[in-house]
Amino acid sequence: MEERGVRKQGEKRYCVTGSTGYIASWLVNSLLRSNCYVHATVRDPAKYLHLSKLWGSHDRLSIFQADLLEEGSFDEAVKGCIGVFHVAAPMQFSVLETENTDSYVQSKIIEPAVKGTLNVLKACVKSKSVKKVVFTSSISTLTAKGTDGNWKVVVDESCQTPIDHVWNTKARGWVYALLKLSTENAAFQFAYDKGIDLVSVITTTVAGPFLTSNIPSSIQVLLSPLTGDPDFFPILSAVNSRMGSIAVVHIEDVCNAHIFLMEHSKSEGRYICCTQSCELSDLVHRLAKVYPCPNIQRLMTDDQQPAPCEISSKKLKDLGFSYKFDMQDIMHQTVDLCVDHGFLQPICK
Repeated sequence: MEERGVRKQGEKRYCVTGSTGYIASWLVNSLLRSNCYVHATVRDPAKYLHLSKLWGSHDRLSIFQADLLEEGSFDEAVKGCIGVFHVAAPMQFSVLETENTDSYVQSKIIEPAVKGTLNVLKACVKSKSVKKVVFTSSISTLTAKGTDGNWKVVVDESCQTPIDHVWNTKARGWVYALLKLSTENAAFQFAYDKGIDLVSVITTTVAGPFLTSNIPSSIQVLLSPLTGDPDFFPILSAVNSRMGSIAVVHIEDVCNAHIFLMEHSKSEGRYICCTQSCELSDLVHRLAKVYPCPNIQRLMTDDQQPAPCEISSKKLKDLGFSYKFDMQDIMHQTVDLCVDHGFLQPICK
């Protein structure tokens, strides 16, 4: 095996944080298939055992144990890498409401998440080898409603939700939205101050196949009209209420977009990664065609619009990126794999 942290001239060596997660585990796999050297960070080595069999045995893969809250723990993982994909992030959508909710969320969730992101970026500064950082953001940072209360016909990267609005409204999923907004803003500010080339990928609802042992949260949200899950369906409905539509992307496309933006010399700022968007009622109809279900949830919202808002991926496409999978591919692959994993019951024909 290659000596860790030593890079040969001309090779592509990247660090991927949070490698046991949905996007990151697939990203590691994609990079290895592209003959890149990968430094994959994990917080819990026990979770790596399942993925190691799926990634396969590679002399181009090195595993590093690292904790976002431990300053300096990413130094070795980043050493020798030309780029870092910062994917690791907590997945917390809400907390119990108490009189101390705001202070709890700020001190126990937001501040640790920001600290973790800055710890990764500090390691990049120390390394001297890192040329670019790609940050994984989320559609939860955007809104289709303007400050005037009117709906936008097209939602692009400029439609960022004001942080104070998230604090004041506390809509479903507000904790995760606040976390992603705070960490992304802190990352861009730190990158600007330190001269780091940083871009962010605003992921929409990610679905398709997965390498994780558990069903990813984004897939559980997407399939909640089929499962009727009382925790995840309200999140999907809240997204539709905020965005005017549901936007989806295939896991392979979102990982390809990460790599594309890392390697493109002119990438800058934020990029929405979205294959297609549609109204929740249309999504339910598409799911019902793929997986007939008598108890399928129906659209229940007071915010129905004359036409769905388009979640635009124009900026990414204009840079030269193209998507491999369409909405039908995503629906079929997601349902088929979830049936194979026992998350959905086999369809009786």
